[in-house]
Amino acid sequence: MGTGRLTGRRDQEATTVPDPSTAGNTAGSAPRSLAEALRARDDEGLGALLRARPDLLSPVPGDVTQLATRAGTRASVVRALDRLDRFALQAAEALAVGPEPCPYAVLESLLSGDTGTTSGADNGARAELPRALATLRDQALVWGDDDRLRLVRTARELLAPSASRPSPTGLGPTVAEATAGMSPTRIQEIVAAVGLPATHDPVSAVTALTALFTDPARMSALLDEAPAEAHQVLGRLVWGPPYGEVTPHPTPPVRWLRDRGLLLPATARTVLLPREVALHLRGGLAHRVTEPLAPAVPVHREHRPQLVDANAAGQALAALSTVEELVKSWEHAGPAVLRAGGLSVRDLKRTASALDTDEPSAAFWVELAYAAGLLASDGEADERYAPTPAFDDWIELPPAERWSALAAAWLTATRTPGLVGEQDAKGRTLSALGAELDRSAAPEVRRRVLGMLADLPEGGAADPAAILARLAWERPVRGTSELRSRLARWTLTEAEVLGVTGRGALSAPGRALLEGRDPAPPLAPLLPEPVDHVLLQADLTAVAPGPLRRALAEVLAVLAEVESKGGATVYRFTPGSVRRALDAGHTAVDLHSFLAEHSRTPVPQPLSYLVDDVARRHGHLRVGAASSYVRCDDDGMLNEILADKRSAGLGLRRLAPTVLAAQAEPTALLDGLRAMGYAPAAESRTGDVLVARADAHRTPARALPVPVPDGPPVPDATLLGAAVRAIRAGDLAATAVRREPSSPSGSTAPGELPRTSAAETLATVQAAALTGSAVWIGYVNADGAASQRVIAPVRVEGGFVTGYDHTADEVRTFALHRITGVAELAEDHI
Repeated sequence: MGTGRLTGRRDQEATTVPDPSTAGNTAGSAPRSLAEALRARDDEGLGALLRARPDLLSPVPGDVTQLATRAGTRASVVRALDRLDRFALQAAEALAVGPEPCPYAVLESLLSGDTGTTSGADNGARAELPRALATLRDQALVWGDDDRLRLVRTARELLAPSASRPSPTGLGPTVAEATAGMSPTRIQEIVAAVGLPATHDPVSAVTALTALFTDPARMSALLDEAPAEAHQVLGRLVWGPPYGEVTPHPTPPVRWLRDRGLLLPATARTVLLPREVALHLRGGLAHRVTEPLAPAVPVHREHRPQLVDANAAGQALAALSTVEELVKSWEHAGPAVLRAGGLSVRDLKRTASALDTDEPSAAFWVELAYAAGLLASDGEADERYAPTPAFDDWIELPPAERWSALAAAWLTATRTPGLVGEQDAKGRTLSALGAELDRSAAPEVRRRVLGMLADLPEGGAADPAAILARLAWERPVRGTSELRSRLARWTLTEAEVLGVTGRGALSAPGRALLEGRDPAPPLAPLLPEPVDHVLLQADLTAVAPGPLRRALAEVLAVLAEVESKGGATVYRFTPGSVRRALDAGHTAVDLHSFLAEHSRTPVPQPLSYLVDDVARRHGHLRVGAASSYVRCDDDGMLNEILADKRSAGLGLRRLAPTVLAAQAEPTALLDGLRAMGYAPAAESRTGDVLVARADAHRTPARALPVPVPDGPPVPDATLLGAAVRAIRAGDLAATAVRREPSSPSGSTAPGELPRTSAAETLATVQAAALTGSAVWIGYVNADGAASQRVIAPVRVEGGFVTGYDHTADEVRTFALHRITGVAELAEDHI
């Protein structure tokens, strides 16, 4: 297969300005630049480009030439290449190593191999090439007709091989590029060694050598003469990298290859395999493995849809319970905000311990509550995390609606808790709620993973490896692909614990979430109704046979400790938990009444004894502020406290038979006495028992965290239509046919703004207003943006000209001092 040779000519993609006399008359002829190719597109084609590459709209290009120039910038091209699928990228890589321009047949051969060879067996590349090429054309990465396909210059520079950057194809430089610095004598020696006649100059010698290397029959004959060891050397270089080290005295096989130009010197100690030779050895293939078809994502396991939904509903209930427990645990004394922002490692460990989970899971729940707007920093001097007012509204919603809010926040969030604990580029550890956890690709990957699951039959679960392989095919660029794979793995895990999936299959609520419908209606029937009772047991435990009603759950959370969670939550009553309920203002009578009212089983006698025993001792000692004091009607108990060695740190001394003074603060005194086994109660200045129930802390109202966008947003139809009209209007002005200026000062080069004096400008627009004719002006707006316009002046007064703007299709007013120049249009142009 002959690929020709790269001449190094730089294609003039966006800089070629069409001759105004021939503008618009290129139908049926090949475009000479990217700008001409874009100008030949219809409005739908331009809209498709702007939709695929929204970065080209910031700001809206003034005309097609500006659009083509922007489409060829490095940043924009890199972004476009990052979003190509594997086969479209392979097609672009093949164009980068093919001739320039490249015929369609040559490109097809580079991707499917020479016909008649074992490597040329078609694997679908020929059938899929039109789609891949259409993608490259739609995104303005390739232009030209099928006989002269051209990859935009920037993309060629990024994908073509160089000495410092190997090609993704594994191919090296061409013979012409590799011999650019070689002496003419050495080139003639190579020509003679391969049996070609001597030439009169190096250029013709390189041309003859290239023709030999691209002739399959002659190349096969030449290689048949090579020693067996030489074939082994070529085999190590053929698929890349094409460079190899040589010693000052190479072996005979290497010398044989080097003498005939099959290996060419790259440096003093390295040789390279010319591209033409490698392509012959590969059977014409630019890639070792061409992947025209996306890997399939088949059903790996199949479950009954009802089982999937039930499993997901259970996970959803557990998620609601976990988030509620997390946020409530921070409403009195939330963790401090680090100076650099985020949650400390110690506080994350404490949170994980409180939630009875590991640290990665705790980071996920913290980030989920933050993304849903339930947690935030309070913004005070001693900055801490606390619930937001939105939490109070959220907690009152039905369970299905609460889950819907969490799932919607998760799906659109760019926060990635999976990164917590890793290090950034500067070696700093990434913390939960820190500012460095946003990854703009996260929402797209989540939707794509769920979309693959949605394509399976209901109840079907996919193999995670198949999902990762599909994602890697859709975004194969290194770096982009690695991040997407990690995001996909986290998505599968998070979707399962959140209840979006069940047993690896997409649930009915998850499907509604993905489709943009409210997931609450599909979820609500799957959730059990809250129960208003518990089952008290003789071992001082209570079993909640389902989710409890809110009032019951709040009181029980104070009266007992959660021992285990699941479908049925187990609570345990302890002296400490009962004392906590008494401290909160409940009396023993209240607790007995509460237990009898909400238990479906008789109240066990041990539990009644526990409540009475703790209540009998509760408040027998009273602690107040004097610095602090202890009073008790039983002076024997005070003697016992004074005699206890554990009270030494409290600084106690007797003031009266029933009163002890202490150096410790009231809070410390309460804690110290409780540690000694007593049950003191705090009292007010009037002697009343203080209810030790702190007010819940809330942050000021906070807006939801704003996701970090993955580049400019995809424009809607209205914006696309307006942008296309603006580009067409600017193009009309740029290609408008103008009269030859009467003075040299008014002459302009194609595409430049006209330059006329203020007096000439005023006279020309006044004359146009009188005659009703149109003129071509250059205009610089208040932001300094220059543009070209075709206007029909109607009124000129007060330093302004008002007229119909043909390029914008509306009446506008222009400041005369902002008009750089004016030119009359050729007759009958408008």
